[in-house]
Amino acid sequence: MQIQGDMIIGRRSVRGAAGVVHAVDPARHATLEPGFGLASSAELETACTLAEQAFDSYRALPLERRAAFLETIAARILDLGPALIERAGLESGLPQARLEGERMRTVNQLRLFAKVVRDGHFLAATLDSALPERTPPRPDLRMRKIPLGPVAVFGASNFPLAFSVAGGDTASSLAAGCPVVVKAHNAHLGTSELVARAVQQAAIDCDMPEGVFSMLIGEGRSIGTALVAHPAIKAVGFTGSRQGGLALMRTAAARPEPIPVYAEMSSVNPFFLLPNALEGKAAGLAQGFVDSLTLGVGQFCTNPGLVVGLEGEAFNAFSVAAAEALQLKTAGTMLTPGIHKAYVEAVEARSAVPGVQLLARGAAADAEGPACAAQPALYGCDAATFLATPALEEEIFGPAAVMVRCRDEAELLAVAAHVEGQLTATVHATAADGALATSLLPLLERKAGRILFNGFPTGVEVSHAMVHGGPFPATSDSRTTSVGATAIDRFLRPVCYQAVPSELLPEALRDDNPLGLARVVDGVLKTAG
Repeated sequence: MQIQGDMIIGRRSVRGAAGVVHAVDPARHATLEPGFGLASSAELETACTLAEQAFDSYRALPLERRAAFLETIAARILDLGPALIERAGLESGLPQARLEGERMRTVNQLRLFAKVVRDGHFLAATLDSALPERTPPRPDLRMRKIPLGPVAVFGASNFPLAFSVAGGDTASSLAAGCPVVVKAHNAHLGTSELVARAVQQAAIDCDMPEGVFSMLIGEGRSIGTALVAHPAIKAVGFTGSRQGGLALMRTAAARPEPIPVYAEMSSVNPFFLLPNALEGKAAGLAQGFVDSLTLGVGQFCTNPGLVVGLEGEAFNAFSVAAAEALQLKTAGTMLTPGIHKAYVEAVEARSAVPGVQLLARGAAADAEGPACAAQPALYGCDAATFLATPALEEEIFGPAAVMVRCRDEAELLAVAAHVEGQLTATVHATAADGALATSLLPLLERKAGRILFNGFPTGVEVSHAMVHGGPFPATSDSRTTSVGATAIDRFLRPVCYQAVPSELLPEALRDDNPLGLARVVDGVLKTAG
């Protein structure tokens, strides 16, 4: 499949008419061909109108057809073969093994949501029988969830496949019954076109309504704002910076009809080391921490950027071991020149914060090395400095972390209570740390969407129980997740049917239960059959 520099609008490939933009190879800081046409306002209007026109017909399709569509997208992505991995590597600087794993994560997400659709549990079918003899009488009441409408999805810079054109936001939107208009990330335009063509082909193969999927290319601020402001769009999925997420939230709130923005934005993912967990294990834990910190050049949203422990011999041993391990890590290619520039500036700013010490830097790239290479960095400070310095809570997107020394357990708990909302919080503890862990856990429940014990946060499983979300500013809505089966709930709303004639009821709510769903009937969960 050839990359042509096109957008996908319904069943057509379109060369944008509002200018040309190129992807960049970050390892060489070199422009990649071909150029991609930018969407005009007319092309954006067409994509949104087609999505609106497709909505009712798409959501009315049998669940089996919707599930088969998701599985067909997965198959068409696999059909792209090595060409997809090669182009994604050129545009991101990510290694082949990482991208091959990400491709399978993307495929598995689509397959998971196909299963979610077939199961039908996401409909939350609920029936309350009429009670005409009761005082007051109760009418026949039935409830199910329906899709919100067309969704605008923004591709993420750090996951060119799994959080991009056919990533989790797109998969969960389509699973919910919502057409999707994707704004491709300009860091990986060729990758986005390849995947968009795969989705388009799947839509054709499955005879989906024309506007079920489109992908636009454009400058982020202008086209992103216009897309979120369009009246056809009813929800937004976004993964990116806090600044970008807040801008979309403001646009969505200012519409005549405000809409929800599900934005994953920033997180430093605190990493708590309780004292007994370090006894005899400081070196191993330090190596694991540094490996997690530098994985993917620190460009994971679950990157552990804040380490918290009690000062003393064990924590000092961990600090020394972490510094030694970090010094052996070489500079790696960041995703874009802009991300690299922001990382360098953030590291320089952190080095200038009073009370903060630079503990270690990774090995610098040599003169012949990649153009956008980031040296890992490890800093240290005491808890009083951290608590008094808001800048130390800010995420540095890249392989940098701050280690915070606490005088006692009360100060450690104060740090936990102080931090902003997070995607993850990690605790390393043994049974001997039980009392402190018992005090810490309720604080972390208020702060994070996922709490890990004795592990590392950079792996995010795609499953039914996973939560990839958290309180602001980790996300814009702490009640949701962008990874896992319940991500579908973001794009649904409940509708109650009161005394609706049986022949007009949706299948999920009919007495004979033709879909074979597990349903709540008069407050009791009843399985099919």
